[in-house]
Amino acid sequence: MADGFVSLRTHLAQAVGYEAIKMNFQVLYRSIFDLVRDFMKDEAFSQQDRTLRRYLNPELLIIDDFGLKQLPKNSGEHLFEVIMRRYENRSTIMTSNRPLEEWGKLLGDVPTAGAILDRFLHHAQTIAITGRSYRLKDHATVAGKEDKNRKAKSKPNEPSTAEPAS
Repeated sequence: MADGFVSLRTHLAQAVGYEAIKMNFQVLYRSIFDLVRDFMKDEAFSQQDRTLRRYLNPELLIIDDFGLKQLPKNSGEHLFEVIMRRYENRSTIMTSNRPLEEWGKLLGDVPTAGAILDRFLHHAQTIAITGRSYRLKDHATVAGKEDKNRKAKSKPNEPSTAEPAS
């Protein structure tokens, strides 16, 4: 899932996960930052196999928020290991607010990003969500109407100002 409403992407992924749980599937939901943190922490304690099993066992893995910011060094290797081993064995959902072309930059490793996308997109269904942020829908609508009303009521040489959001 790429582009658009942050809360809608997450909401859709969670709704699919919830339905899978209702059908007795095992589901794991983690942000990309949690996944990377888990591997880095367990790497320091030489427990990567345990962490990898945690991400490989669920029938559905949901990785949320890829692309919010650049990931730490070696993050691509951890993500690649998970995606590679789940490839054609288990289902995975990833949400991202960035185009696929930017994943190499975000991971800091273009070849690894290419390998991840190659496996991840092979059997994928992608959903592109476009438009304004759902979280700002009320603010943007209200602010837009207030600005139009203010401009209509203001005198020709009088500046128009917006009030702060509450």
